[in-house]
Amino acid sequence: MNGADTAWIIVATALVLFMTLPGLALFYGGLVRSRNVLSVFMHCYAIACLMSLLWFGFGYSIAFGSGTSGYWGGADKLFLNGVTVDSLTGTLPEVLFFAFQMTFAIITPALIVGAYVERIGFGFVLLFSSLWMLLCYAPVVHWIWGGGFLADGGIFGDIGVRDFAGGIVVHETAGLAALILAIFLGARRDASKPPHNPGMVMIGAAMLWVGWFGFNGGSQLAADGGAAMAITVTHISAAAGSLTWALWERIKFGKASLVGLVTGTIAGLASITPASGFVTPIEALAIGSIAGILCQEAVIFIRNKIKIDDTLDVFAVHGVGGIFGTLMIAVFGAGTWTAQLGSLAIVGVYTSVVTVALIYICKAVTPMRVDHETEVNGLDLAVHGERAYDITS
Repeated sequence: MNGADTAWIIVATALVLFMTLPGLALFYGGLVRSRNVLSVFMHCYAIACLMSLLWFGFGYSIAFGSGTSGYWGGADKLFLNGVTVDSLTGTLPEVLFFAFQMTFAIITPALIVGAYVERIGFGFVLLFSSLWMLLCYAPVVHWIWGGGFLADGGIFGDIGVRDFAGGIVVHETAGLAALILAIFLGARRDASKPPHNPGMVMIGAAMLWVGWFGFNGGSQLAADGGAAMAITVTHISAAAGSLTWALWERIKFGKASLVGLVTGTIAGLASITPASGFVTPIEALAIGSIAGILCQEAVIFIRNKIKIDDTLDVFAVHGVGGIFGTLMIAVFGAGTWTAQLGSLAIVGVYTSVVTVALIYICKAVTPMRVDHETEVNGLDLAVHGERAYDITS
């Protein structure tokens, strides 16, 4: 065990949890109407609790068990069986590695929340998120990070897919699931009202930015120059994505908005995530600069051209950003085109099939969409019996 590595990953674990609670909750909560803000908080908080227990019981073993098939980790580490204070993963206590990876298992299904807010049933959220994390997210983790068939020595030969912190594992899977859920749900009955609290959105985005240092820097699993570089390129990409988004808004619409500026931050962060362990600061500047424009155009295309109500633009920002960053690894020569494209395709098809199947299964158990009256009056009062603001606001 290395003490410095252990200390850093303890901090990184806290930072990644901070991304969901409170960062993502505030970011998403500020973007919805005031009558639905508590429901968003409920979704994020309940998912954090439920995914923690499911990762402990089953997810960690599926992702990082000692199975040799290349497709799943097996059942040998269910409920942390055999993991003690003396067990090691590399230079880290294995229980710390478990906790760090648990925060990723929390935020990935939580990202999907942004696609279905303001119209989805709470029971459906919990059931779908649980099954999706175990049957979609955890197996993909094993394929790429757990030594599975997409990693080095797998179907792509000695050099497998390069995904440092989750462009495929987190952002592609969550983005595609979000888009599919939005299609199945259909549009909100009234999507015309703007975000009720842009200041809350900015605060949440700022927390995500800070927490992302743990997300990307912690993925080095060591306190060394690689972690420092990952943090540096993450920051540069976020800053570049913020400014190019705002500049593109100003050029196209005449004004640069606060919500646009901070959404550009998230675009830059999502795009650098898979590449953060492989690129230089100059390359990160290019990734972030392009991401701010690319993801904004994706938002416009999905909203206005194909008219899918992905409420908070999860696929356009996280999905498109993660896929773009994954491809940029090959552009800059840190990975092969075959492995990067092939893994995106394999994971994309798998995620789509599992997501559609789970939607049908969960719909058979609990309603997917709330009724008309609940949607009009707001989920806070109708579903949870409380509200944060005057319901007329």
